[in-house]
Amino acid sequence: MLGLQSYRLLADMNRLLASLFHQGVLDEHFLQLQQLQDESSPNFVSQVVNMYFNESEKLLRSLRALSVDREHWEYKKVRLHLNQLMGSSSSIGANRIRNVCIAFRAASEQNNRPGCLRALDLLEHEFCYLKNKLHEFFLIEQQQVLAAGIRYPNYPMPQHPN
Repeated sequence: MLGLQSYRLLADMNRLLASLFHQGVLDEHFLQLQQLQDESSPNFVSQVVNMYFNESEKLLRSLRALSVDREHWEYKKVRLHLNQLMGSSSSIGANRIRNVCIAFRAASEQNNRPGCLRALDLLEHEFCYLKNKLHEFFLIEQQQVLAAGIRYPNYPMPQHPN
């Protein structure tokens, strides 16, 4: 029975990823990131993605703080934060976030404050969507690992006394 449950969870993971790829939320860089994960680092992808989320949240807060000042919009700082966010998004395969960053940067290069504000709203929306979907993916992945009975060297299973 555990084997069947494991296969169902694996199918759920694959459907979720396929949906995210079909929607353009993720790209091939996410697959490349997954290829770096192995038994010696079973949580590699989730750790990298969590670091990405933590850093991106800081950048989004900084961008939102910069947008509050109605009289002086610091386009140079905006572009600096966007470049950081765009680079890290590209490295984990967050395709739609990267694309919104490109549009946001174009609006900032034109000193288009309304365009920047729209892009910031969209960026925050896309970030929340990605975060929720990848959180769901990692939860399913954890369940699948448990259902498959996979043991990693770093996490030995307790043994029953004879």
